[in-house]
Amino acid sequence: QVQPAESGGDLVEPGGSLKLSCAASGVSLDDYTVIWFRQGPGNEREGVSCFSSGDGLTYFTDSFKGRFSISRDNAKNTVNLQMNELRFEDTGVYYCAAGPPWLFCWSALTGSTDYIHSWGQGTQVPVSA
Repeated sequence: QVQPAESGGDLVEPGGSLKLSCAASGVSLDDYTVIWFRQGPGNEREGVSCFSSGDGLTYFTDSFKGRFSISRDNAKNTVNLQMNELRFEDTGVYYCAAGPPWLFCWSALTGSTDYIHSWGQGTQVPVSA
């Protein structure tokens, strides 16, 4: 059973950059569709980005296009979220989740999370001057 674990959360100033990593031990993350979510203070969880294992494509919610990027590092067995031009409103807990290769990224990003296998514990990203 895949168990994702996030790392890389840290205090960052507005306009700064940060890279988050999602790792899993004992299984290859390349066999799973990996999705990043964010939950800001007082807000509902929202989809950020998805790397599909099925079609090899990446997907982003509109709010994050152009500022964030997602990549796989198969040597380290991680899926990384590079966040640039961070804003105060990017503050939150970032979670990664793993699902089957056939999971539609867009469905997962927009709230259909029933088929997600497992979630990480989250990593905090406070954006503050």
